[in-house]
Amino acid sequence: MTFVADCMLGRLAKWLKILGFDVLFFPKAEDRDLVEIARRDGRVLLTRDTGLIERTAKRPNRLFVRSDVWEDQVVQVLDELELWNDVRPNTRCIECNLPLKTLTRERARNLVTPYVSENASSFAICPGCNRVFWQGTHYGDMEKKIAKLLDRHKKDITG
Repeated sequence: MTFVADCMLGRLAKWLKILGFDVLFFPKAEDRDLVEIARRDGRVLLTRDTGLIERTAKRPNRLFVRSDVWEDQVVQVLDELELWNDVRPNTRCIECNLPLKTLTRERARNLVTPYVSENASSFAICPGCNRVFWQGTHYGDMEKKIAKLLDRHKKDITG
């Protein structure tokens, strides 16, 4: 499932990308442009704008995001659209939204610092922006946040 998120949902867009979902986010797009992108590309429109939801009432593929808290937003999207089984963390570039490609240590050696090249266990590269990803110091914190989100779903299932 693919998405386009309105300007109020930047953190949600980022975290859906981290979880492996295709999300377009434009911080300054007009509502009519978002609606057109959603229609043209078959994307689900994610918005916190009640006016936009009312104006698109007859259109399919739209979701009003209720919370201001990004964690609750992610849980709502994954719950309401039944996407928990589609979560694939760290498989998409958070900058340009393309799927990442695995990068060998040998190839990464020319793209990262010697310290990172020797100490990171795996590498990926974005074919669009050429940004290189590895399990750096921030990775553990991100994994904890992802685990916390996934744990919320497990608690919902088991009661």
